[in-house]
Order: sequence, then C-alpha cells, then structure tokens
Amino acid sequence: MKITVTARTGPKDSIVLIGKSTAKIKPWLKSDQEKEYLKFCLNNKKKQFVFNQYPRWILVHLIDDQKKSFASLEDTRKASRIMSDLVNDRKLTSVTLIGLEKKNDHLLAFAEGLALSNYQFNKYLNKKEDKANSLKTIKVLLRDSSKAVKELDQICRAVYRTRDLVNEPLSTLTAVKLSKEIENMGKEAGFDVETFHKKKIKSLRMGGLLAVNKGSIDPPTFSILTWKPEKPRNDKPIVLVGKGVVYDTGGLSLKPTNDAMDYMKCDMAGAASVVGTIHALASNNIPVHVVGLIPATDNRPDGNAYVPGDVIKMFDNSTVEVLNTDAEGRMILADALTWADKLNPQLVFSVATLTGAAHAAIGKYGIVSMGNAGKKKMDSLKKSGEHVFERIAEFPFWDEYDELLKSDIADLKNIGGRYAGAITAGKFLEHFTNYPYIHLDIAGPAYIKTRDNYRGKGGTGIGVRLLYDFIKNY
Repeated sequence: MKITVTARTGPKDSIVLIGKSTAKIKPWLKSDQEKEYLKFCLNNKKKQFVFNQYPRWILVHLIDDQKKSFASLEDTRKASRIMSDLVNDRKLTSVTLIGLEKKNDHLLAFAEGLALSNYQFNKYLNKKEDKANSLKTIKVLLRDSSKAVKELDQICRAVYRTRDLVNEPLSTLTAVKLSKEIENMGKEAGFDVETFHKKKIKSLRMGGLLAVNKGSIDPPTFSILTWKPEKPRNDKPIVLVGKGVVYDTGGLSLKPTNDAMDYMKCDMAGAASVVGTIHALASNNIPVHVVGLIPATDNRPDGNAYVPGDVIKMFDNSTVEVLNTDAEGRMILADALTWADKLNPQLVFSVATLTGAAHAAIGKYGIVSMGNAGKKKMDSLKKSGEHVFERIAEFPFWDEYDELLKSDIADLKNIGGRYAGAITAGKFLEHFTNYPYIHLDIAGPAYIKTRDNYRGKGGTGIGVRLLYDFIKNY
C-alpha cells in the first residue's frame, strides 16, 4: 500500500470527495440524474454514497462536524473502512482523495483510515490472489507541501509491519527470528539494533528472562534498538520497553485452550508496537533520541520450566516469589526496566499485553495506563491518545497497592491477588524503575478476533500511532 501526493486527477481516475460543502460536489456530477441522486442522499441524511461515471467512480464522504474534533476525525477514519469495501468490490487499484475544505485534517484522516482498512495478512493462503484487495495506491490531491502525506505513508507502513509481526505464528516467529526481523526493520528505517543471545543474557544474569525461558527449547533474545539522529531535541533518551513473549501457554499455570491460549501468538504485541514506533520515527527522521528494549522468549511448560513457589533472583538482584507462571510478562519486562536505568533516561514506557484484568476493565476500546511520570506527561499522552483515537484510561497508582505484592520469603511476589490485577502488575514493574515511568497495558485492543473498522481483524498495531504522536510532539 502506498499513499502519495498528486497535483491533478484525470478523467478516468476514480475519486473520493471528502468534506461538508455539498455545493462543491455538484461540479463533479455530469447528469441531471446524478444531481437528483445527490439530492436524494442529502434529504435522507446519508453520509456516504457513490456515483458510477464509467469508466470511473465518484465516492463521497460527508463530514460530521457536530462532534468534538477528535471524535469527528475518528468518524472519518471509520467511514473510510466502508469506502475500502466499496473500492475493493469494484476492483479499483487506485483512488484519488480530494478535500472539499480548506483544512486537510479530515482528508488525511480518511487517507489514514483507508490505508489501514486495506491491510491483509494472507501470507499463508495458497490462492492469496483470489482474496487480495485490489487497492494498491491512495493518491491525495494537494497543491501545497506533500510532507504530511509522506509522513502518514511511513506511519501506516510501520503499522502494517507491526500487524505482520503480531499475526505471525510461533512456528515462524521464535524469539531469535523476532530479533532478526527487528534487525531487518532497523536496516530498512535507519535505526541501530544490537541483539543479546542466551550466552550473553546468562552472563548478565537476567533472572526473569531466563526463568521464563527455562521451559522452552528455543533460546531467548534481548534486543536494543537505538534511534539517535544528529541533533536530537532531548539530551536524555526516551526508552520504550516492549513485552516480547512470542507465545504464551501460561507455563505450568496452563491457560485454558478455548478463548485464551488459541491466540497467544499476540503476546508480543508490546514488542511489535515498540519496533513499529521506532521504525516510524526513524523513517520520518523525527529529531528525538529513542531507545527500544525487547526481551523475548516463549513461555512453555516443559520439564525444566519454572514453577509456582520458585524464588527468582532478578537482574537488579531483587528476589521474586513466583506464585503464577502465567504472570511471565512482568518477569521479563522487569529485567529490561533495570537495563533502562543504565541509559539515564528522561522517560520510560513499558508496552505490554500484560493482564486480562485490563482487558476485562475497558475491553478493546482503549489502553490502560498508569505511572509516576507526573500529570503533565500523562496529560500529554492522553492528548495524543485522543488525536489518534488510541485513548488512555488512567488507573490509580497509589502506594497502598504495593502492600499486595509483599512476600514472606522474597522481596516481592509476582502477583497481587484477586483484585486490581492490572494495577498490581504495574506496581510490580515500578519496583524495577528509578526514573519517570509510564506503563501501557494493551491487552484489550492489541488483537481483535472480529473485524473492527479500520483496525481490522487480528493484530491491530495499537500503540504505534499513539507513541509516534506523543514522541513527535514531546
């Protein structure tokens, strides 16, 4: 999929008109019948309609500007999913988007939604061409700077790559293969990647990552991604830590197969989001120093797997009493968060499909967040969340929740009990931080089993657009 700028449209080019000025639609119509149909659509308050001007099509999306700006833009993105179906049903290979308003915000939102709606993961279909979407190119009619369109194209490409990683099965994406994919993406976008393999991880005594990996025949990896442009705006880096559990059985605390384990290839969506974010930042040469940390392994119940009751010495020398081996994401993230302290960071995010509690609390509609970075940074994150409509639900981060993690035989335990599971997971991670910190639990929206407008079906790429917007405007 390519989003590009064009300065003109030809008589055979299919177009999409986007705006609220109905008077500007009429010059594109050729016959009285088309004008009558326009009148019919407007009288019946239709927001999307189509004209067949063989050999081209004219599609129309009318903006609903009665809502708040961010909600109106999201409606435009969602409307593009409907248009995506219309375009592909008609086997169109390209469309030209034309804005009917002076501002280009809805025009770009429509392009974004259309590109993301068009995503498919059909790599393993024998006859993929039969089901492949026809749309390959989105042209945006602009006579001014094309910078915004080029930027959007790279963001959508990064989301595509992120979705690909999440949708890839364990059979083709072990921890080692994930690290190789990260290295390839670094070469594409221009960021540096260093990968630690099992021997190095053992020498560093990353106890959390090694403990989770004990039940696997495949070795773990620890990837360090660095985007440092020539003149970054920040002296200290922003660090993004992503959970890279490439498959999660729950370990000896085995998950039920139905509606739990069957889609656990997505448990590395946090890692994918971090890689996708840095890919977009580097591709668009955003002048902010950012480092990504990806601890990766699968979590399996082999004969030597770690067990409930074990005490694990972590990378920072803390001891953790394991009460549930399915609380494995926090174990590997903890070691990465300790490593982040070496970087003297300005701000650190963890991004993870961490808890069913977060999913249960807010569903697929947003990201559960908490942290100690302060109101100003959290408000800025929420603003970015509204802008890209990856909204933030901030949970409390009170000190009292630390009490639930106290252990009788170790420094802390890896679960907090029945209640406030999303928060105690975040508090567990906070134990390993010594810097401003924000935790993002993307368990709800990271992987969706039924099609959800432009987010599609399967891996959504959640977090890439959010973190890109936040870091760009940091």
